[in-house]
Amino acid sequence: MSELFSADVLSAFLQVIMIDLVLAGDNAIVIGLAAAGLPKEQRAKAILMGIIAATVLRIGFAAVTTQLLQIVGLLLAGGILLLWVCWKMWRELRANHNHELEGEEALENRDLNADGTVAGGVPRKSFAQAAWQIVIADVSMSLDNVLAVAGAARDHPVVLVFGLGLSIALMGVAASFIARLLNKHRWIAYVGLLIILYVALEMIYRGGNEVFGYINGA
Repeated sequence: MSELFSADVLSAFLQVIMIDLVLAGDNAIVIGLAAAGLPKEQRAKAILMGIIAATVLRIGFAAVTTQLLQIVGLLLAGGILLLWVCWKMWRELRANHNHELEGEEALENRDLNADGTVAGGVPRKSFAQAAWQIVIADVSMSLDNVLAVAGAARDHPVVLVFGLGLSIALMGVAASFIARLLNKHRWIAYVGLLIILYVALEMIYRGGNEVFGYINGA
């Protein structure tokens, strides 16, 4: 029990909390943006579908990712994938925030920028187009989330279970609130980005040593 309060475990706990916050908020904004081009009566349906899909995908990926990371080479591959996630997040954080506001308006169905419309600046699209965009985003971002949590938890099963459970809960219950929080307090997203970058580099280092050890021992 005392191991749960060691510096290493507490550090891992803090890392997975920040990772879950940032990636759940990011996923919610993407869902909102994909649904923003739909008519009002279809928008809520698409957003609900997206959040349910993201929750289910996180459960599915959580069930297999920890086993897959035991395969030599996949830890390294996962770290490289997270590096790409970091680059993508960095570009999004540095870009214009108007598109994120449109996504938030769609999530909350409110005119947040007082322009007289809800997500009025987003091009119109069909329900099938929005659903396809949401599914693609959910698959990618759910895998990113599970990989980052697994990498941060390292050899601490309790932290891993907590992180995956929190990820699922945040996506299912508080996604729109977190999206609004991240847009209002940008520094939280930057801290989360730095943590994901640290996890990615550590996974690459550990995965690289694993691959070199396997090659040398073969």
